Amino acid sequence: MFQKGRSKLFKIEKDTNFANRILALSMPSALVFIMLVALKLLPASIAVMAYASIIFFNVVWLFPITFELQQIRKYIFRLSKEENYTGEAFDLTENDTREIVNAVNEMHRFWTERAEKLEAQTISDTAVLDTLPDPILMIDRSGNILGANISAKNLLGENITDRNVEEIFSSNNFINAVARVLHQESESENLIFYVDRNKNSGPKDMQKLYAHIKQLPWISKGRAVAVISLYDFAKATKIEKMQSDFVANASHELRTPLSVISGFIETLQTTAKDDEQAREMFLKIMSEQANYMSLLIENLLSLSKIEMTQDLPPDEKISILPIAEDVSNALMLKAQARNMKFELKIAKDLPEITADYGQIRQLLQNLCDNAIKYGEENSAVTISAKTADAVPPSKNYEVAPGKAIAVSVHNSGEKIPREYISRLTERFYRIQSHKDQNIKGSGLGLAIAKHILIRHRGNLRVRSENGRGTTFTIYLPVEQNQPAA
Repeated sequence: MFQKGRSKLFKIEKDTNFANRILALSMPSALVFIMLVALKLLPASIAVMAYASIIFFNVVWLFPITFELQQIRKYIFRLSKEENYTGEAFDLTENDTREIVNAVNEMHRFWTERAEKLEAQTISDTAVLDTLPDPILMIDRSGNILGANISAKNLLGENITDRNVEEIFSSNNFINAVARVLHQESESENLIFYVDRNKNSGPKDMQKLYAHIKQLPWISKGRAVAVISLYDFAKATKIEKMQSDFVANASHELRTPLSVISGFIETLQTTAKDDEQAREMFLKIMSEQANYMSLLIENLLSLSKIEMTQDLPPDEKISILPIAEDVSNALMLKAQARNMKFELKIAKDLPEITADYGQIRQLLQNLCDNAIKYGEENSAVTISAKTADAVPPSKNYEVAPGKAIAVSVHNSGEKIPREYISRLTERFYRIQSHKDQNIKGSGLGLAIAKHILIRHRGNLRVRSENGRGTTFTIYLPVEQNQPAA
């Protein structure tokens, strides 16, 4: 026991002032003994022995507390540094020190759990903010940006945190509105302002933004005191223009057959009322125009339905071979009317893909229908499929990473000029030579195909050469959510 106590005694660090405390505690006794010896009331030898005994008992009494406090201090210091305590297990003999350690451990557990919950909540809140399409900024009382979601960083730059709003925005109206909210002159502010996209170089490119600046409730208890949400009017303007163009194009396409039908009806009611030959011819034309309008409306509804599902990733597992066989069988009579036939060249052991069965079937049918319509008579339409290393990148949207399947539809026919290929997927666009040949079509088939491919994060490639015909190749990813290599 003595050996164990001595080893512990040597472990007491100098900065504990153990010796000074012993001497300070023994000092009053020393003064008393000195006075007694000076007054010859007590022999010096007895006084020295008595004083030594007092020092011994003080050491015995103070040593356990000092040693255990030293261990507790070391333990708390390591906890404050977020280190795991790797020393010897505590062997506490004093009730006070045991209670201190228990209290420290309880406090450590409490704050660890609280920190983990706050960290999880922060990660969750950040993830939610990053999914929002509109830019969000959190600012402190001085107008410094404390946090921003991905949309805000894409709009204003990656390094916008810890910067003041006055450094990023040049609009005085916006800065004054932020100041009113920060100075609590107003609970919220709404305004429209402009920012320069090319702030550092190049000509001015002013971007119209709507801002909502709102005070955060005091209960938030953070450095952030206000939140700024921005809305890019360019998106709304683009959508409005697309809708306007769509309505204008649809109205134009429907106006022509309606005018034809109305004109023939009027003729049949008047000058050709009793002309059986004219009536038969007019009714045939009217039937063709009605069928065209029916096809046009059907394609418009199909395009609208596809656009509604644009942001919903497909989740079915499908195979290409059954779809190719189904499409070729459905269009066989139409092909035979032009003395054409289908040839299938589907690679064996193609993997299943994650896709929407109905949309992929419509996509392939649109391509095959065009191949019959614009191909040479007495020729073949070839449907082939094989694996590909990746989906070719697109300039307009993000394609899925990883393996893909390339499905090609080839026909023999006149070459499509290169300058027309990039416009083939535009709504209502048709090559003038096809119109001159009076080949019926709505101009929506490839537009529908494009939107289906955008939803599936695939892509389309067109190759057209003299003497070799035209090949439309669609690339469909095997998986929608697999990480990039």
